[in-house]
Amino acid sequence: MKLMKLIATLASIATLALSGQARAEQAGSAAAVAPSATATNVAVAANFTEPVKEIGALFKAKTSFDAVFSFGPSGQFYTQITQDAPFQVFLSADEKRPKDAVEAGLALAETRFTYAVGKLVLWSRSLDLAKGEEVLKAGSFSKISIANPAGAPYGAAAIETMKATGTYDALQPKIVQGNSIAQAFQFVDTGNAELGFVALSQLAKVTAGSRWMVPQSLYKPILQDAVLLKKGADSAPSKAFLAFLKTPEARAIIEKYGYALGQ
Repeated sequence: MKLMKLIATLASIATLALSGQARAEQAGSAAAVAPSATATNVAVAANFTEPVKEIGALFKAKTSFDAVFSFGPSGQFYTQITQDAPFQVFLSADEKRPKDAVEAGLALAETRFTYAVGKLVLWSRSLDLAKGEEVLKAGSFSKISIANPAGAPYGAAAIETMKATGTYDALQPKIVQGNSIAQAFQFVDTGNAELGFVALSQLAKVTAGSRWMVPQSLYKPILQDAVLLKKGADSAPSKAFLAFLKTPEARAIIEKYGYALGQ
Protein backbone atom coordinates (compact mmCIF):
# COMPACT_ATOMS: atom_id res chain seq x y z
CA MET A 1 0.00 0.00 0.00
CA LYS A 2 2.86 2.39 0.87
CA LEU A 3 4.49 1.63 -2.50
CA MET A 4 1.26 2.44 -4.36
CA LYS A 5 0.93 5.75 -2.50
CA LEU A 6 4.53 6.62 -3.38
CA ILE A 7 3.93 5.86 -7.09
CA ALA A 8 0.76 7.98 -7.05
CA THR A 9 2.64 10.86 -5.44
CA LEU A 10 5.44 10.72 -7.99
CA ALA A 11 2.94 10.61 -10.84
CA SER A 12 1.20 13.67 -9.46
CA ILE A 13 4.49 15.56 -9.22
CA ALA A 14 5.37 14.61 -12.82
CA THR A 15 1.96 15.77 -14.05
CA LEU A 16 2.38 19.13 -12.32
CA ALA A 17 5.86 19.56 -13.80
CA LEU A 18 4.66 18.81 -17.30
CA SER A 19 1.67 21.14 -17.04
CA GLY A 20 3.98 23.87 -15.73
CA GLN A 21 6.24 23.42 -18.76
CA ALA A 22 3.27 23.58 -21.14
CA ARG A 23 2.08 26.82 -19.55
CA ALA A 24 5.54 28.29 -19.88
CA GLU A 25 5.67 27.45 -23.57
CA GLN A 26 2.21 28.82 -24.32
CA ALA A 27 1.43 31.65 -21.89
CA GLY A 28 4.55 33.80 -21.72
CA SER A 29 4.65 33.78 -17.92
CA ALA A 30 7.46 33.20 -15.48
CA ALA A 31 6.31 29.60 -14.98
CA ALA A 32 9.42 28.21 -16.68
CA VAL A 33 10.63 24.78 -15.61
CA ALA A 34 13.39 24.48 -13.05
CA PRO A 35 16.93 24.87 -14.43
CA SER A 36 18.52 21.63 -15.58
CA ALA A 37 21.68 20.38 -17.21
CA THR A 38 19.84 19.49 -20.42
CA ALA A 39 17.48 22.43 -20.98
CA THR A 40 17.45 26.21 -21.07
CA ASN A 41 14.57 28.51 -20.10
CA VAL A 42 14.14 31.21 -22.72
CA ALA A 43 11.94 34.31 -22.51
CA VAL A 44 10.93 35.16 -26.09
CA ALA A 45 9.27 38.29 -27.46
CA ALA A 46 5.88 37.36 -28.89
CA ASN A 47 6.72 38.44 -32.46
CA PHE A 48 9.43 35.79 -32.61
CA THR A 49 7.16 32.87 -31.63
CA GLU A 50 7.08 30.90 -34.87
CA PRO A 51 10.73 31.37 -35.89
CA VAL A 52 12.05 30.35 -32.49
CA LYS A 53 9.90 27.21 -32.46
CA GLU A 54 11.62 26.10 -35.67
CA ILE A 55 15.00 27.12 -34.34
CA GLY A 56 14.34 25.25 -31.09
CA ALA A 57 13.49 22.02 -32.91
CA LEU A 58 16.65 22.27 -34.99
CA PHE A 59 18.68 23.14 -31.89
CA LYS A 60 17.48 19.99 -30.15
CA ALA A 61 18.24 17.86 -33.21
CA LYS A 62 21.78 19.26 -33.45
CA THR A 63 22.69 19.38 -29.75
CA SER A 64 20.23 17.13 -27.84
CA PHE A 65 19.54 20.12 -25.56
CA ASP A 66 15.98 21.33 -25.00
CA ALA A 67 14.89 24.97 -25.14
CA VAL A 68 11.77 25.71 -23.09
CA PHE A 69 10.13 28.87 -24.44
CA SER A 70 7.85 31.39 -22.78
CA PHE A 71 6.22 33.97 -25.07
CA GLY A 72 5.00 37.45 -24.24
CA PRO A 73 5.72 41.19 -24.32
CA SER A 74 9.32 42.20 -23.70
CA GLY A 75 8.42 44.76 -21.05
CA GLN A 76 6.56 42.15 -19.01
CA PHE A 77 9.48 39.74 -19.26
CA TYR A 78 11.93 42.39 -18.11
CA THR A 79 9.79 43.08 -15.06
CA GLN A 80 9.68 39.36 -14.29
CA ILE A 81 13.45 39.08 -14.71
CA THR A 82 13.97 41.87 -12.17
CA GLN A 83 11.70 39.89 -9.83
CA ASP A 84 13.88 36.77 -9.97
CA ALA A 85 12.02 34.84 -12.68
CA PRO A 86 13.85 31.60 -13.62
CA PHE A 87 14.76 32.64 -17.17
CA GLN A 88 18.28 31.98 -18.41
CA VAL A 89 18.12 33.57 -21.87
CA PHE A 90 16.20 36.67 -22.95
CA LEU A 91 15.20 37.27 -26.58
CA SER A 92 13.72 40.74 -26.51
CA ALA A 93 11.88 42.69 -29.21
CA ASP A 94 14.16 45.65 -28.58
CA GLU A 95 17.72 46.48 -27.61
CA LYS A 96 16.81 48.57 -24.58
CA ARG A 97 15.64 45.91 -22.17
CA PRO A 98 18.59 43.51 -22.63
CA LYS A 99 20.85 46.54 -22.14
CA ASP A 100 18.90 47.47 -19.02
CA ALA A 101 19.30 43.90 -17.76
CA VAL A 102 23.07 44.19 -18.19
CA GLU A 103 23.19 47.53 -16.40
CA ALA A 104 21.09 46.12 -13.57
CA GLY A 105 23.56 43.25 -13.11
CA LEU A 106 21.03 40.68 -14.32
CA ALA A 107 22.74 39.73 -17.59
CA LEU A 108 26.24 39.31 -19.05
CA ALA A 109 27.29 42.29 -21.18
CA GLU A 110 29.60 40.35 -23.49
CA THR A 111 26.78 38.03 -24.59
CA ARG A 112 24.37 40.70 -25.88
CA PHE A 113 23.85 40.83 -29.66
CA THR A 114 21.17 41.70 -32.23
CA TYR A 115 19.64 38.45 -33.47
CA ALA A 116 17.02 40.05 -35.74
CA VAL A 117 15.78 43.39 -37.06
CA GLY A 118 12.00 43.54 -37.05
CA LYS A 119 9.72 44.98 -39.72
CA LEU A 120 6.38 46.66 -39.08
CA VAL A 121 3.33 45.96 -41.27
CA LEU A 122 -0.19 47.35 -41.40
CA TRP A 123 -2.53 44.40 -42.05
CA SER A 124 -6.24 43.97 -42.69
CA ARG A 125 -8.50 41.09 -43.65
CA SER A 126 -11.15 43.40 -45.11
CA LEU A 127 -9.60 46.69 -46.26
CA ASP A 128 -7.42 47.39 -49.27
CA LEU A 129 -4.09 48.62 -47.88
CA ALA A 130 -2.23 49.06 -51.16
CA LYS A 131 -1.96 52.73 -50.21
CA GLY A 132 -1.61 52.29 -46.48
CA GLU A 133 -0.77 55.85 -45.56
CA GLU A 134 -3.84 57.13 -47.41
CA VAL A 135 -6.00 54.61 -45.54
CA LEU A 136 -4.67 55.92 -42.23
CA LYS A 137 -5.34 59.51 -43.25
CA ALA A 138 -8.87 58.73 -44.47
CA GLY A 139 -9.67 56.97 -41.18
CA SER A 140 -12.67 55.14 -42.68
CA PHE A 141 -12.69 52.41 -40.06
CA SER A 142 -13.78 52.05 -36.46
CA LYS A 143 -10.88 50.22 -34.82
CA ILE A 144 -7.15 49.85 -35.40
CA SER A 145 -5.10 47.51 -33.23
CA ILE A 146 -1.58 47.95 -31.90
CA ALA A 147 0.47 46.27 -29.23
CA ASN A 148 0.76 48.12 -25.93
CA PRO A 149 3.62 50.58 -26.62
CA ALA A 150 4.69 50.54 -22.97
CA GLY A 151 5.68 46.89 -23.09
CA ALA A 152 5.93 45.99 -26.78
CA PRO A 153 8.42 47.69 -29.14
CA TYR A 154 6.21 47.02 -32.16
CA GLY A 155 3.48 49.01 -30.44
CA ALA A 156 5.89 51.89 -29.93
CA ALA A 157 6.82 51.69 -33.62
CA ALA A 158 3.12 51.85 -34.53
CA ILE A 159 2.72 55.06 -32.52
CA GLU A 160 5.82 56.51 -34.21
CA THR A 161 4.35 55.64 -37.62
CA MET A 162 1.03 57.32 -36.91
CA LYS A 163 2.76 60.41 -35.59
CA ALA A 164 5.09 60.53 -38.60
CA THR A 165 2.12 60.36 -40.97
CA GLY A 166 0.22 63.01 -39.02
CA THR A 167 -2.63 60.62 -38.20
CA TYR A 168 -2.12 59.86 -34.51
CA ASP A 169 -4.41 62.50 -33.01
CA ALA A 170 -7.30 61.55 -35.29
CA LEU A 171 -6.81 57.80 -34.85
CA GLN A 172 -6.14 57.74 -31.12
CA PRO A 173 -9.83 57.19 -30.18
CA LYS A 174 -9.95 54.20 -32.56
CA ILE A 175 -6.90 52.42 -31.15
CA VAL A 176 -7.36 49.10 -29.37
CA GLN A 177 -4.30 47.79 -27.57
CA GLY A 178 -3.22 44.21 -27.24
CA ASN A 179 -1.04 43.17 -24.33
CA SER A 180 1.48 41.90 -26.88
CA ILE A 181 1.96 41.92 -30.65
CA ALA A 182 0.36 38.46 -30.67
CA GLN A 183 -2.86 39.87 -29.24
CA ALA A 184 -2.75 42.85 -31.61
CA PHE A 185 -2.63 40.32 -34.47
CA GLN A 186 -5.54 38.37 -32.99
CA PHE A 187 -7.74 41.48 -32.92
CA VAL A 188 -7.39 41.81 -36.69
CA ASP A 189 -7.50 38.08 -37.37
CA THR A 190 -10.82 37.72 -35.51
CA GLY A 191 -12.37 40.88 -36.97
CA ASN A 192 -12.42 42.80 -33.69
CA ALA A 193 -10.39 45.48 -35.46
CA GLU A 194 -10.53 46.21 -39.19
CA LEU A 195 -6.78 46.69 -39.40
CA GLY A 196 -3.73 46.70 -37.19
CA PHE A 197 0.01 47.10 -36.94
CA VAL A 198 1.70 43.70 -36.67
CA ALA A 199 5.13 42.16 -37.19
CA LEU A 200 5.97 40.95 -40.69
CA SER A 201 6.99 37.62 -39.17
CA GLN A 202 3.39 37.02 -38.10
CA LEU A 203 2.27 37.13 -41.73
CA ALA A 204 4.88 34.67 -43.02
CA LYS A 205 2.24 31.96 -43.46
CA VAL A 206 -0.75 34.25 -44.02
CA THR A 207 -2.06 34.84 -47.53
CA ALA A 208 -5.43 36.37 -46.67
CA GLY A 209 -6.10 40.08 -46.56
CA SER A 210 -4.06 43.08 -47.59
CA ARG A 211 -0.88 44.54 -46.13
CA TRP A 212 1.22 47.68 -46.26
CA MET A 213 4.91 47.41 -45.49
CA VAL A 214 5.53 50.45 -43.33
CA PRO A 215 8.51 52.41 -44.70
CA GLN A 216 11.51 52.21 -42.38
CA SER A 217 11.73 56.02 -42.48
CA LEU A 218 8.55 56.23 -40.39
CA TYR A 219 9.84 54.41 -37.30
CA LYS A 220 13.09 53.68 -35.51
CA PRO A 221 14.76 50.37 -36.43
CA ILE A 222 13.44 47.52 -34.30
CA LEU A 223 16.71 45.96 -33.20
CA GLN A 224 15.90 42.75 -31.34
CA ASP A 225 18.65 41.79 -28.91
CA ALA A 226 19.42 38.54 -27.14
CA VAL A 227 21.38 38.21 -23.92
CA LEU A 228 22.49 35.53 -21.48
CA LEU A 229 20.98 36.20 -18.06
CA LYS A 230 22.94 35.66 -14.87
CA LYS A 231 20.80 32.62 -14.08
CA GLY A 232 22.17 31.02 -17.25
CA ALA A 233 25.82 31.93 -16.67
CA ASP A 234 26.75 28.36 -15.76
CA SER A 235 24.22 26.66 -18.05
CA ALA A 236 25.71 24.79 -21.01
CA PRO A 237 22.33 24.56 -22.84
CA SER A 238 21.79 28.32 -22.44
CA LYS A 239 25.20 29.20 -23.84
CA ALA A 240 24.76 26.69 -26.64
CA PHE A 241 21.36 28.14 -27.58
CA LEU A 242 22.72 31.67 -27.92
CA ALA A 243 25.60 30.38 -30.00
CA PHE A 244 23.16 28.44 -32.18
CA LEU A 245 21.20 31.62 -32.93
CA LYS A 246 24.28 32.86 -34.79
CA THR A 247 24.63 29.79 -37.02
CA PRO A 248 23.76 29.87 -40.73
CA GLU A 249 20.90 27.43 -40.12
CA ALA A 250 19.24 29.64 -37.50
CA ARG A 251 19.85 32.82 -39.45
CA ALA A 252 18.22 31.27 -42.52
CA ILE A 253 15.06 30.62 -40.48
CA ILE A 254 15.12 34.19 -39.16
CA GLU A 255 15.35 35.58 -42.70
CA LYS A 256 12.58 33.24 -43.89
CA TYR A 257 10.19 34.98 -41.52
CA GLY A 258 10.95 38.38 -42.97
CA TYR A 259 13.48 39.73 -40.50
CA ALA A 260 16.68 41.47 -41.45
CA LEU A 261 19.75 40.02 -39.76
CA GLY A 262 21.75 41.75 -37.05
CA GLN A 263 25.48 42.22 -37.28
